[in-house]
Amino acid sequence: MRPRDFAAALLFVGAAWHAAGAQASASRPRPAAGAAKHVQEQPALLAPDAKLLLAERGSEMRGVVERYTADRGVLNRRYPQQYSAPQRAVLGKFYAAWLAQLQGVDFGKLSHDAKADHVLLRNTIEQAQDELSRDAKVYADLAPLLPFGDSIFALEDARRRMETVDGQRSARTLAYIGTTVNALRTKLENPPKGDSSAAKITKVAAYRAAEVTASMRTLLRSWHQFYNGYDPLFSWWTGAPYRSADSALTNYQRVLREKIVGWKRGEDEPIVGLPIGRAAIEGSIRHEMLPYSPEELIAIAQKELDWGESEMKKASREMGFGDDWKAAMEQVKQRYVPPGDQVNLVRDLEFEAVAWLRAHDMITIPPLAQDVWRIEMISPERQKVSPFFLGGEVLQVAYPTDSMSDEDKLMAMRGNNPHFSHATVFHEMIPGHHMQGFMNARYYPYRREFGTPFWSEGSAFYWETILWDNGFHSKPEDRIGALFWRMHRAARIIFSLNFHLGNWTPQQCIDFLVARVGHERANATAEVRRSFNGSYGPLYQVAYMMGGLQFRALHHEVVDGGKLTNRQFHDFIYTHGTMPVEMVRVLILRQPLTKDYATQWKFAATLPPPGGK
Repeated sequence: MRPRDFAAALLFVGAAWHAAGAQASASRPRPAAGAAKHVQEQPALLAPDAKLLLAERGSEMRGVVERYTADRGVLNRRYPQQYSAPQRAVLGKFYAAWLAQLQGVDFGKLSHDAKADHVLLRNTIEQAQDELSRDAKVYADLAPLLPFGDSIFALEDARRRMETVDGQRSARTLAYIGTTVNALRTKLENPPKGDSSAAKITKVAAYRAAEVTASMRTLLRSWHQFYNGYDPLFSWWTGAPYRSADSALTNYQRVLREKIVGWKRGEDEPIVGLPIGRAAIEGSIRHEMLPYSPEELIAIAQKELDWGESEMKKASREMGFGDDWKAAMEQVKQRYVPPGDQVNLVRDLEFEAVAWLRAHDMITIPPLAQDVWRIEMISPERQKVSPFFLGGEVLQVAYPTDSMSDEDKLMAMRGNNPHFSHATVFHEMIPGHHMQGFMNARYYPYRREFGTPFWSEGSAFYWETILWDNGFHSKPEDRIGALFWRMHRAARIIFSLNFHLGNWTPQQCIDFLVARVGHERANATAEVRRSFNGSYGPLYQVAYMMGGLQFRALHHEVVDGGKLTNRQFHDFIYTHGTMPVEMVRVLILRQPLTKDYATQWKFAATLPPPGGK
């Protein structure tokens, strides 16, 4: 569908949604004066117009992508053990077979939309192959610390292949596991004289080995519970050796964490992470369709960070602090709301953002999406890695509880002050993550297979730039809050890439966030722990700003270039599914595609100035 044809279709969709909203407004009692912002809108229609239900939902490649997704999903459920040889063998063959079948598709006969799906599916499979190879290398590097691993994997694989269990043979395997693990632990705790092998184990290797050992212990327990009690002979043979193996794994994990990693009981675990190195970083960048080196991405981020600091100084002067923007930020942080009021604050901030979007005709907001979101609180324990908002259909709020220390309470309140929150609530909800999830479930839902944080986090950050450019933050305090987050996104690129390239330690990353962005140290520590000790991919923290800048460059090309209005542009993005941003550009501009299409869009060269025109 050509952009102008799609624009016409959007007029119909928008009219249907707006008509529904008007119908709802007409039948709803008017709130009391001054209370409107405290009333959440109810959905006008619980089902869309019949014509909308019959609208095009995908290309002729949809069934192919859905088949791949379903087959990959069932294989991952059958072979779920990361690092196991059976998983590597099966998934390796699966990915190779799918790439071969894709080569057999007559690419020239596909529609433009289907060509995009073909390229995206190939890119997704190649990325999965790279990740499988990376896992194989990690496990091979850890082999000296995990010589018992393949024995545990073999027990579980035999169970999943439904082999008849032999209790006596299983007992021998368990005895081997326990003996091997105990020998390793003893060697770490009391190295033989002249043996320096324990001293050569890095914290990174020990941390990863401890994580894998914990998952193997869980796997072994699940395997044992499957037979135990049901098969009396199995229970008779394996009871004692299983308990010994389980105890050995527990103690071995503890020694790895305490002796090598340096964790002390009662303290938070040290931030270690797993730097993946230049080759893996460059491969990940290529699959995300960014034609830049890690150093070029760092340079782009540094330019954004420097701009943010110059704007901080402007807002600081307006507040009477001269160029001492950290003093101005300190005053902003002190304006936190009392315990119990944060939920009301974020609710009203989201209502304010939605009203602004409607007033500026930015995007079509379905009434149902506006109605169904809700709020929950983040637990004190989880706030150690998520000290700010989390979003989606549920807005998760970080704020102190009575169980937290006074120091942690104050840091949480300061870091979630109204002016910082003014620039992030809509990132999590509408038009951010909640709106994204709502639309992706209804338009091109199969393209969630191509999902990337450069689309999801990138478009959410992009909205921060759009609202900034159009004067949403009228007060200097709100501008400081918005700039804090913008500088934070730039700093994420700089510290995460430097970490994965082996240039910086986690402590250097924390110090950088405190010095250059103005983070509370506890929040900076939580941010770095979340980046490196969690389950996030190596480019996840890069994706916020870099994906947002891609959308920003595309907006400049399409909207400022007069091809579509703001509403048409944003509705196109939200109704065509998630994917690397370069492919959004290919679709919206209907650019030619080849079967072997590779990234080529140098978006940074066409970016408008950071603060707008």
